[in-house]
Order: sequence, then structure tokens, then C-alpha cells
Amino acid sequence: MTSLTLVIGNKNYSSWSLRPWLAMKQMGLEFTEIRIPLYQVGSSAQVRRYSPSGKVPVLLHDEITVWDSLAILEYLIEQFPALPWLPLAARPRAIARSISAQMHSSFADLRHHMPMNIRAYVPGGTVPASVQADITSITTIWRECREAFGMGGSFLFGAFTIADAMYAPVVTRFMTYGVQLDSVCSTYAEAILALPAMQDWMTAAKHETETNESYTNPPN
Repeated sequence: MTSLTLVIGNKNYSSWSLRPWLAMKQMGLEFTEIRIPLYQVGSSAQVRRYSPSGKVPVLLHDEITVWDSLAILEYLIEQFPALPWLPLAARPRAIARSISAQMHSSFADLRHHMPMNIRAYVPGGTVPASVQADITSITTIWRECREAFGMGGSFLFGAFTIADAMYAPVVTRFMTYGVQLDSVCSTYAEAILALPAMQDWMTAAKHETETNESYTNPPN
């Protein structure tokens, strides 16, 4: 049994779980997956068995426990430094780290009004100005990275990095809520969705049976 175990939530809803899961799959790491359906009776107690914060995802590596998506990714960068988690050159490497942290700490209105729900398709709703501002900021990041560093690949820095893992759940949100994208951003989104690991995640999400009302009917 592998020494890496990743504890995640529902694949349909848990955007934070998707981030390290996708990165680990893309880097070819073998790991055991423990999925805990959230928003169910007893869910919190199950998560607490693994997570000091009471939240997922959680990485278990031998005797070490790491929680929080970005902390997990940074830990994996340290443990497996030969893998291409980040660009090699200093400037794009710094930008990749910065936009990953920005995704981690920002865009609260987008998260609130457009929660991840892979099984849903609800285009055409009213988009509050604050949410549109988040969309504009994210798509600007995508365009600038693609234009400055995207040569030689389909992702933000050409080859896949942790930055792509951090923004992958946003791609699913844009798909769910029918957000219109320009050609650069739509091509990038298509590249994320076409990843075999991403396809596996979405297929599993569509076969889950748990539901959560706040994700099915998000606030306007």
C-alpha cells in the first residue's frame, strides 16, 4: 500500500479536493484515495478522524499529516522536487506561485455565487458585478500567462503546473454557469477539461448520488 493517502470530499462539489488530486495524478504519483461524502450525517466526524481543521483535503504521508490544498501542494514540491510542479525559470516560477496563492485567497464572490457543481448546467443567470469582477480578474490572469509563458504547451506556463491545478475547479464553474470566454481562455479551459485525470474526476462526480441544496440552488 502506498505511503501517500489523499482524503477528499465529494467530487461533484469539493473544489479544494480536486486541486491536489489533479496535480498528483498529473505528476504520476501513486496514492490511496479516501472519499468522504460531505454534508451528510456523520460527515464531520469522519473528516475529523484525519483532519485537524475538520476540512478536506488532507494528505497523509507516513507519519505526517498535511491539510489545506496549497499546503499539500507545497509539501509535495518539497518531497518530490524532481517532478515539474512549477516552471524552472525564476520569473514564471514566482508568478505561478503567486497566482496559485491568489486563487487560494481571493475570488470569494465567485465561490459564493458559482459553487462547483459538475453535474449541473445553469447558464444565463444574473451575474452580480462583484462576480463579474472576479471573472475578469481570473481570465486576465489566464490570458497574460498564456501570452507570456504558454509557448510549447496548452497550459498557463506551457506545461502543466500547480497553477493549473489551482484553477481547474474554476474551469468547471465556468462550464456549469455558461460563462462566455474569449478564444485564449476557452482554448485553455478546453485543455484542462480534456486531461484524462480531469475526465476521470468528472465522470466520478456524475456518478455520485449525494446532493447539497446550496450547491444545487446557489444564491443570485
